[in-house]
Amino acid sequence: MNVDKQQYQSWVEEVSPQTNLGWGCLKAFLVGGLICVLGQCIHDYVLGLAGMTEKTAAAWTSISLIFLGAFVTGVGWYDNIGHFAGAGSIIPITGFANSVCSPAMEFKTEGYVYGMAAKMFIVAGPIIVFGVLAGALVGILYLFL
Repeated sequence: MNVDKQQYQSWVEEVSPQTNLGWGCLKAFLVGGLICVLGQCIHDYVLGLAGMTEKTAAAWTSISLIFLGAFVTGVGWYDNIGHFAGAGSIIPITGFANSVCSPAMEFKTEGYVYGMAAKMFIVAGPIIVFGVLAGALVGILYLFL
């Protein structure tokens, strides 16, 4: 079967799902915004009622959001949120927790070492490595400048 580029392109357009860019951006904005509002509420609660310092409140906010992202991934809800919101669920820190927990859950049947532990950082690993290297480079440049 010999298919030229134009036939292939028309076939791809025919079978590809149609998306509404404006509606998709709105859903991403709303869900990402709600995650950020939740983070702000946790921060204000920890800062005000628990009487912690700003730095400690920021740390507890990050810890809480990472835990919630991992928990929601563990019970299987994060996939639904991601399907609905798209990038709005990936950008906040909860998306990072999802990117670590999801492969670990998927490959746990292969065992703890070769499955869960080896595959846990398959998505987040490059991000962690780049972040550490970029931080070290910036620190070295800051030291000498």
